[in-house]
Amino acid sequence: MNKAYPFELSSPVAGAASAVADAEPSVDLSKITRMVKRRLGLIVSVFLMAFTAVAVITFQMKPVYTAAATVLIQAREQGQLDIGSIMAGLPPDSAAVDTEVQVIQSNGLLEKVVRKLDLTTNPEFNPFLAEPSRIQRTIGEVRAFITGLTGESEAAAEAAPDEEAAAARERLELDLVIQSLRERISVTRVETTFIIAIAANSGDPDMASELANTVAELYLVEQLDAKFEATRRQNEWLDERLADLRDEVNTAESMVEAYRAASGLLSAQGSTLTEQQVSDLTAQRVILEGELAERRARLQSVRTQLASGDSAEGIAEALASPVIGALRQQQAEVRRRRADMESRYGPRYPELERVKSEEADLTRQIDAEVRRIVANLESEVVIAREKVATLNGSLSSIRGEMASNNRALVQLRELERNAEASRTLYEAFLARFKQTNEQDGIQQADARIVSRASPPTGPSFPKTSLNLALGIIVGLVLAAVVALITEALDNYISSGSEVERLFHVPFIGQVPLITGGPGFGKQKLHPGEHLIEKPHSGFAEAFRNIRASIVFADLDKAARTVAVVSSLPDEGKTTISYCLGRMSAMSGTKTIVIDGDFRRRQLTEIAGLEPERGLLEYLFGETSLSDAVSVDAQTGLHILPLTDRKHTPRDVFGSRAFDALLTTLKQTYDLIVIDTGPILLMAETRVVASKVDQVLVAARWRKTNRASLHETLALLKDFKANLTGIVLTMVDLRRRRQHSYSAANYKAYNKYYTAD
Repeated sequence: MNKAYPFELSSPVAGAASAVADAEPSVDLSKITRMVKRRLGLIVSVFLMAFTAVAVITFQMKPVYTAAATVLIQAREQGQLDIGSIMAGLPPDSAAVDTEVQVIQSNGLLEKVVRKLDLTTNPEFNPFLAEPSRIQRTIGEVRAFITGLTGESEAAAEAAPDEEAAAARERLELDLVIQSLRERISVTRVETTFIIAIAANSGDPDMASELANTVAELYLVEQLDAKFEATRRQNEWLDERLADLRDEVNTAESMVEAYRAASGLLSAQGSTLTEQQVSDLTAQRVILEGELAERRARLQSVRTQLASGDSAEGIAEALASPVIGALRQQQAEVRRRRADMESRYGPRYPELERVKSEEADLTRQIDAEVRRIVANLESEVVIAREKVATLNGSLSSIRGEMASNNRALVQLRELERNAEASRTLYEAFLARFKQTNEQDGIQQADARIVSRASPPTGPSFPKTSLNLALGIIVGLVLAAVVALITEALDNYISSGSEVERLFHVPFIGQVPLITGGPGFGKQKLHPGEHLIEKPHSGFAEAFRNIRASIVFADLDKAARTVAVVSSLPDEGKTTISYCLGRMSAMSGTKTIVIDGDFRRRQLTEIAGLEPERGLLEYLFGETSLSDAVSVDAQTGLHILPLTDRKHTPRDVFGSRAFDALLTTLKQTYDLIVIDTGPILLMAETRVVASKVDQVLVAARWRKTNRASLHETLALLKDFKANLTGIVLTMVDLRRRRQHSYSAANYKAYNKYYTAD
């Protein structure tokens, strides 16, 4: 065993968490499964509590029944002219339907429902009639007691309420009932349709259906009442207005005819004769000006091409001439002949001169024809220009005549507009008046009831199945959260791999839990007796492994003195010391076990000794070593016990007498095991740890927390103790697989060690 510690004790929790994160994958299904198994009781308890709470609350809720009626809004298109149109069909748009939804929920309509069904006498809707709760009754009793002490109750009883107060209270009661009804009525539009759903909630299914149907019926009645009232007011106003409009129309039409006769304005097909002439001449001028522009453009194009030196082949007008086309064909034939002669006979052939002369003559004829075309275009331009000038003169004279007519037409048109406006308005009012008179009494609402509400067969609230399903989900989630929190707060040692990973110290074995014994629960056999009775058991094998670890901890120097320490009491330290001594003695090693726990003397008790002399008596010089040492008859183990002295000495292990005792024992015994007190509680244990060859730390499985073990290892490091390793005690092999992975499960372990 190395003299120096091979580990760093930086943090018992944070460092452990980082080590775990570095050494293990982030998601480990086996770890999750083990966590669920070891927290199964907690998970089931939390789940059952949460589910039971949800179930109890659900079954204690007062059931609410919902009935629904549907109303269809009959949208109609609205005409362009809407003079006098009052309460016509609703426009086919979404805003109109949303408006009707608000109308159904209005205070006016709900008040009519309250009065029709007499809801002010129903305790479900009238809070004044509802039975007060326990808290309300208590508050009322306290208030009555206070007012009784102040004498205000008698004065209030003597003062009779006046009519205004009674009316105000009645109105307040009505408003509260309306508000309660609004909370129970739900009016919604069905998606993007023109159907409105009216749903009513009540503790009575018959009342729920009656509420929904009454709201729908009164909504239709409200529409009819509004239409009848609007029609009556409209007829009264139309009758008065028609008389005035009739006189205005007659006067306006008389003024139009009188002015037309006085000004001599003749008309044909809605316009004057002068206007028709100007229109015809203007159309002709547009045509002639277009022709003039076309001829000018053609002439200008030909002139431009000739000025640029283009031949007849590049002029569009020349290409259209049949004469030029024939001359060009002849010219092409002559050129072909000339080229043939030049190639055959050379440039001095006599016939070649005649061909060249013929070619030049054709070129002059083409140029002459082009000049003739240009002259024709110039003539056409001049003629078109003259036509336009003549037409402009005629148009100017007619326009002068039309100017005087237009001045007279301004006044005539104004009179005609006034007459037409008066006539249109009069006709519209007259038509509307006849329509309202004919339709009076046959008005119908702009909506109709599509389906009436029927009493529901089951409550809409609470949703028992949904609530129970939510209870299951909430229970599972809450149980998982509690299990995770509990797991995160778990600070106990669970496995040897955890010891080595968190503290970087050797793990030298685990002592399985047997059914009882001091420090080990209830059992029929004492641990020491179990070691002897079942030498091939797993319990005995664990101490063989511990003994081997101590013997071979340092090959250079055999360990003669071993101190067994623990962080706190009841961690199996004394049982390990006693059983380790017995196993060593059974193996042929001369061994002595020293009881060094002055306060509890557990080693002496489990060995069944009641000595009169022991360790303290020897150290104080009151007895000899041979008289103080007891011998285990079954194994030959020597035990240096503690007597039941009331005095607990100080610094016994730091004395020279104890050092001399160790020196003497080393001369006689091969292994000296010292059972010490808890190192975090007793300073003497730290002194012993610094003086022995090896220190064995006992940590109780799932009982020793990481912080205390970390502090224990830190103290051993401070006192420069040689640490052999850590032993886990009282390991429940059945539950161990819930906390750590093990290649050998409990069944295989039990089968092997119970085979004999």
